Amino acid sequence: MIRVMVVDDEALVRSGFELILSAADDIEVVATATGAEAVDAVRGTGPDVVLLDIRMPDVDGLTVLGRLRALPEPPVVAMLTTFDADEYILTALRSGAAGFLLKDTEPDQLAQLVRTLAAGGVVMSPKASRAVWQSHPGATAADDEEAARVGRLSEREREVLVLIAEGLSNAEIGTRVHLSAGTVKDHVSAILTKLRVGGRVQAALLAQRAGLLDASRRRPESGR
Repeated sequence: MIRVMVVDDEALVRSGFELILSAADDIEVVATATGAEAVDAVRGTGPDVVLLDIRMPDVDGLTVLGRLRALPEPPVVAMLTTFDADEYILTALRSGAAGFLLKDTEPDQLAQLVRTLAAGGVVMSPKASRAVWQSHPGATAADDEEAARVGRLSEREREVLVLIAEGLSNAEIGTRVHLSAGTVKDHVSAILTKLRVGGRVQAALLAQRAGLLDASRRRPESGR
């Protein structure tokens, strides 16, 4: 069972997410909480995945994210937002969030997104990640230098990076490109090292910044 906690200041949102996720046979909502209650609730219930509202009046989502990331065994955290160009999303992703979900995500997609998070994948659609970058148009020289590191990857590594950015886990990437899980893991490690990033989300952001996802969509299907 995937243990999930929903953190939102609105009781209706919490109950709605709980109702939808509890319908899945492999997901258990172990707690719902406000921002002020979140850290204690995580300590008490030990969820695998936390869905965390980024904008809350009592304790904001970025503050809660920082506190959860500081725990000895932090859960996977994805941010909940109403706007795909939310100005705080990029900060959250750079601070360790594993992705973000729009609150109007289709109910039949929600459980699968939680499964992706639990499996170590990234939940961040290309359309939404473009909106995040477009809401921060003033790229710095450091941003451009980071994106340039993508060009140092091998063709296979760039292929794997695109699949990381699409939210696939190592097992799913292996199936897609016909590689063993161990080989995919080695590729992912090499990608993170070459890009000098600490995780899959940061790598996905650089892929988007460098235009790698747009390029992959322009290529014709390979028939794999």
